[in-house]
Amino acid sequence: MTNKENNKSWYLYDAEGEILGRISTKIADSLRGKLSTDFAKNKDNGNMVVVINAKKVKVTGKKEDQKVYYKHTGYIGNLKKSTFKQMREYHPEEIIKKAVYGMIPKNKLRDAVTSRLKIYSGPSHPHQNVKFVNIEKK
Repeated sequence: MTNKENNKSWYLYDAEGEILGRISTKIADSLRGKLSTDFAKNKDNGNMVVVINAKKVKVTGKKEDQKVYYKHTGYIGNLKKSTFKQMREYHPEEIIKKAVYGMIPKNKLRDAVTSRLKIYSGPSHPHQNVKFVNIEKK
C-alpha cells in the first residue's frame, strides 16, 4: 500500500444479487469521489473500491444471452465475441470492470481512477486488514 492509498477511504461492495448497471454507477461515483464533500471534476479525489462476488451479479431482461462483449486481438480478422453468460463463467471480473470503465468520464484521469478498482469473483479478498466505510444497502 503506497502513501497515496493511505489517505483514501476504502469502500466494499458486494455484487451478489445486484443489477449490473446500478452497482456500476455506485462504484463509479465512489471511485471518482462524488460521495465526498470536496468533489471536483478536474481533481482525483477518489477512493479505493473493492468489489466481491462479481460472479453473482445480475442483469435484466434477455441480456444474459443477448449481451455481447467484443475484443480485438490486434491481428487481421481476429475479432473475438463472447456473451454475458460466457464472460460470467470465464472472466467475471471483466464484466464489472468494463461497465465501470464506461461510466468514468473520458479524460486523463480515467486510467488513474480505474486503477483503484479491485474486483474479485468470490467472497474472499486480500484486503481483510483494511477498515471499510459502511454503505447502507437499499
